[in-house]
Amino acid sequence: MTGFHLTLSLMTPGHFRHAWRLPHADPLAYVDIDHFQRLARIAEEAKIDAVFLGDAPALGGEIEEAPGAGLDPLVLLGNLAAITTNLGVIATSSTTYNSPYNLARRFQALDHVTKGRAAVNVVTTGTSGAAANFGLAEHPGKETRYRRAHEFLEVVTRLWDGWEPDAIIADKESGRYADPSRIHRIDHEGEFFSVAGPLPVGAGPQGRPVIVQAGGSEGGLALAGRFADVVFTVARTRAKAVAFRDGIRRRAVAAGRHPGDVKVSLGVVVLVAATEEEARRRERELYATLPIERLTQVLLRNLGLPEGSFGPDDPITVGDLPASVPDGAFSAGFSASTRALLAEGARTPRELVQGSAGGSGHRLLAGSAEQVADDLQSWFEAGTADGFTVMPADTAVDLENFATLVVPILQERGLFPKEYTHPTLRGRLGLRRPVTDDVPA
Repeated sequence: MTGFHLTLSLMTPGHFRHAWRLPHADPLAYVDIDHFQRLARIAEEAKIDAVFLGDAPALGGEIEEAPGAGLDPLVLLGNLAAITTNLGVIATSSTTYNSPYNLARRFQALDHVTKGRAAVNVVTTGTSGAAANFGLAEHPGKETRYRRAHEFLEVVTRLWDGWEPDAIIADKESGRYADPSRIHRIDHEGEFFSVAGPLPVGAGPQGRPVIVQAGGSEGGLALAGRFADVVFTVARTRAKAVAFRDGIRRRAVAAGRHPGDVKVSLGVVVLVAATEEEARRRERELYATLPIERLTQVLLRNLGLPEGSFGPDDPITVGDLPASVPDGAFSAGFSASTRALLAEGARTPRELVQGSAGGSGHRLLAGSAEQVADDLQSWFEAGTADGFTVMPADTAVDLENFATLVVPILQERGLFPKEYTHPTLRGRLGLRRPVTDDVPA
């Protein structure tokens, strides 16, 4: 049986953002390197493909109720890569609030020092407060951010491809170290960037670091089809997930790529315990941490409904929604996922918030280890994804429970390998080593 890849999110305290309120939780764990090193070692022992950390270049308003994004993921994951041998690291970086040369150089360096385990999760940043941190008068609109992201990734991939494989000669007798004719400037002049290149060193073990992308809007889907190696997505129904995966593959082909050049990683919030009874007890405990009234209003805004138009226990039907995802929605993908769920039947805001771990849009999967393994297997066999990004409900508990209780079941079923199968992250994901001709003109 062909298996799937697994990525573990390190978001702390968990994807129930208010899990820090539980008696066992350390409210400061999200800035504790010992906490993250422990999680990384657990993940590697389970042969997890990679760990992932999201980010935003601004402090959000949620800090009043819960920890924010925390430590810079490139610094944190670089440390975790140093204490592990095989574990891949996926660090989030913004194309709106970075320069392509710096990002290309940093992630190429990370690929070298990790011996081929580096990946960048590119986002365009939906947090409007970031603009003031970077000297901008206002946050760019979504269309502008995605136009910039396309040019950004074109520059980055061309920089990564700037050295031919045989550029270094290292002939001690002649004293000739490299052939400059095989090291290429890119001399890019575009709408947003002017970049000469090349980078100071050639490609790392993967050719290019793995590019991960998440975004359900038209701009995000177009970006994924053209550049992404892995697309991190959201779906609360199987039909939505299958349609998304098929659509991304078609976009890859339309961009001149192979359908297998892009893998879909479906996000799922996991709460797992030794027994179903224990899982349900913990589920109720986490539900009790949620500020349900406020989260109801956030949900309504993201669905394009007026605040106050529904209470937490008032059923919402798909007929109550506007014709399309509203421009003001924080995430088009999350909104579309929730709309697809409502198309299957009415749900109350409380059910929608609880069933997505506080309104994240990702599906909450709670149960015993066997139940969680059965669910992931059935979704995979239905063609929903090439793998899963497992998002622990309470990271202090559920990451280890998943690694030690669920992964062994998946391994026995032949769905997940018992040993690392390739030294690089790109190899383990079944991705081809990119060549220059793959870069769109």
